[in-house]
Parts: sequence; structure tokens; C-alpha cells
Amino acid sequence: MEKGESRAARPILGITMGDPSGNGPEITLKALMDPAAYEKCRPLIVGDAVCLEEAKKIVPGAEGLVINPVASVDEAKFVCGTVDVLDMGIIDITKRHYRRDREALAAVMSPEELKEAYRVSETMCGECAFQYVKRVIEMAMAGEVDATVTNALNKEHINMAGHHYSGHTEIYAEFTNTAHYTMMLAHDNLRVVHVSTHVSLREACDRVKKARVLECIHIANEGCKALGIEQPKIGVAGLNPHCGEHGLFGREEIDEIQPAIDEALAEGILIPEKAPTPPDTIFSKALGGWYDIVVAMYHDQGHIPLKVKGFVYNQELKKWDAVAGVNITLGLPIIRTSVDHGTGEDLAGDGTSNQLSLVNAMDYAVRMALAKQAKN
Repeated sequence: MEKGESRAARPILGITMGDPSGNGPEITLKALMDPAAYEKCRPLIVGDAVCLEEAKKIVPGAEGLVINPVASVDEAKFVCGTVDVLDMGIIDITKRHYRRDREALAAVMSPEELKEAYRVSETMCGECAFQYVKRVIEMAMAGEVDATVTNALNKEHINMAGHHYSGHTEIYAEFTNTAHYTMMLAHDNLRVVHVSTHVSLREACDRVKKARVLECIHIANEGCKALGIEQPKIGVAGLNPHCGEHGLFGREEIDEIQPAIDEALAEGILIPEKAPTPPDTIFSKALGGWYDIVVAMYHDQGHIPLKVKGFVYNQELKKWDAVAGVNITLGLPIIRTSVDHGTGEDLAGDGTSNQLSLVNAMDYAVRMALAKQAKN
């Protein structure tokens, strides 16, 4: 690393490699092949160097990249053409199998051997992905990196490895000792936080309580400020169709959501409509600039509009033109942004996965790191 270079000019990003059997290694190389990445930040991959070496063989144009294994941030070069990786050295690459390998392996293995090979691979990859996340959190908590960015992990794989979490968010919450947090999704200027995420729809309805809605309004407000928005405009979605039609279709808006809004307004938080907004119109209004962020009541209420906008499939070419969007965990003592897609295991290993969501996540991480530095 260049001595004396200000981290305020180019924040250091700790970027996890993601599940080794997914597309994380490939999209990481694709993102870092662009010189623009190094103009705005100093990226350090947390993963296994051998996986990135393998990814070089399948990512078009990546042959000339130099994979630079390091043991600490100080050893990183942070120059385009060299990919610095904090090498964990924990994977046995000979036992890592992509989903696309199954047919070839089936030709030389019995069904029992094939099942066992994938059990070993998936358990190992889940362990690796978990350890990458744990390490990058430790680095951020120690101030070694300015922000963290995560590639996708497979929830089933990490649970197979004995780490019983429903996703990145819960891992970050535990290892940063954070009790109050929420997920924010973002694509361009459309931003959403959620009252609940990975629970059943039945349970999600039960979780719409005044205290949690108010907490999410607070987190949304602070999250926008963390992006440099001085006076955020917040939209709060209703839970029921037409916001319940004054109790005809449900009372959550009356009993839980409106009281939370009233308390937030009394605190000086800007909620332009001063009431819950019907969920079938709130996102169109957000796209029109009415709000800087929307508080959604459950997982799909927030995820669907973001992915309709950010995920673009080219029917003629039979491929994704864009897989964009960012997942941000708000309420943590460190910065965490992430790709807003899964591990892409159906594509992993062929070099065609789209890196746009990772690029977006890096951009948001830089923006948040610079805003945090300016505030301090």
C-alpha cells in the first residue's frame, strides 16, 4: 500500500469472495478489471487466492490479472491489474464442485459417491463463506478497512457447516453485538428498509408493531443521513390493501403504523404524507422523488419493486442485461453493503455472471465511507 495515502481519498473496502461454489469469484474479477474501481477505492478481497486463480481461467479478459495473496492490509498494492486477496487458505479446491459439474461427475461416480461429493463440497463452501464474513467483520471492527462489501453466500451451505444463521445480516448483528438493525435495499435513488425479512408471511404480519415500525423509521432516517442526505423524506407503506380502508381490511394501519408515524413526526422526522401510503402506489411515488426511502412492512413488499427495476432480462438474447441493486445493513457500527442477488449457482463456472450489483455495492460502500469520514 502506498505510504501516506489518505484513506479519505480512496477508502479501503474489504470485499468477501462469497460462496466458492457460486459466482462470487467471477464477478469479483469482472468488477476489478475496470480501472474505475481503483479510482474510487482500494479493494481487498477476503477469500481464497486459489479460487480467484481458477476464476481467471473462465472470466473473459481476466488472463492478465495478477492475484496477489496477502496476510495483511499493509501488504496490498491496490493497483488495477493486481487483485489483492487476504488469503484465508481454507479451501480444498479439488473438492469444490460447481452445480454444472454434476453431469460429468455422474459419469464416473455412483449415485452415493456423487451425493457425498456434493455434501462435502457444499459443507466446505459454507464454512469458507462464513469464515470470510467473520474475518471481514473483524477487520472493520479493528479499523483495518473503512467498509465491508459482501458477495453472496448460500444459507443452506452455511447451515450445513454448523453456522445457523438465516443470512449475512444476522451474522453481522451477532459479531458486532448489534440488537437493532434492518436491511436496506437500494437501486439508484429507490431505497427500501424492511420491518421484517426472513420470516413467514404469517409471522411478518404479526411483526407489524408500533415499536418495530418506529425503529425502522429511525433507522431509515439515519441510513439516509449516512449517505449524505441531510433531511430525508420517508414514505411508510401500509400493510393491507388500500391501507386497510379505515379498518375494513385490517387494523394494523390504525393500531400500529399510524401511531409510529405520529411519534416520528413529533420527533421532527420528515414523513411527507403524515400517514401510511398504500403499498400499490408508494414505490411509484418513490421513483418520482416523493421519498428518499420507503419503510416496507415485509420482505417481498420491498424486494419485488427493487428487483423489477434492477433485474433486466433480455428475452431475445436469453440473458440478463442487468442484475443491479444493493443490500445494505443499517444500524451496525460498521458499513456493510452487499450484492442483491444469490450465489448464481446455475451460472457459476461459465464466466457469464453479471457484476453490476457488486459494482453498485462498492459504490454505495464508498459513498457511505466518505460520508462517515466527513461527519467525523
